[in-house]
Amino acid sequence: MKTLTLLVLLLGICIMKSEVMEKCEVYKAVVDAGLDGYRGYSAANYVCLAYYSSDYDTSLNKSPHEFGIFQINSYWWCNVNPEDNKACKISCSSLLDSNISDDLKCVKRIVQDPNALSAWTSWIQNCKGRNLLAFQC
Repeated sequence: MKTLTLLVLLLGICIMKSEVMEKCEVYKAVVDAGLDGYRGYSAANYVCLAYYSSDYDTSLNKSPHEFGIFQINSYWWCNVNPEDNKACKISCSSLLDSNISDDLKCVKRIVQDPNALSAWTSWIQNCKGRNLLAFQC
């Protein structure tokens, strides 16, 4: 019984930390971060990426290697361990909170690489070359 109570308590804490943002909140954050038009991608591209990566859930951790609203990969971009020195120079766990400013800085770094937004399969499959009016505010 104590184990069940502890499990329910921990589940409740995890749920409280989760934040699902609204589309226009994400759009505003993208614009405020200077990403609208950055490297030729409209804000709608980043909002579409966030939608298809996480359904705007800032705390999503789909796999052991994908973190946050943009599902940023720990193989290349964020640090799982303190001794890691990945390209974004941020802890992967910091991508799981409701403040997405660090997520957006990392996205900006990722887009500087040759693959740009094509680094995300979800963007290629759902956003690339599509009408993105639904992701504007």
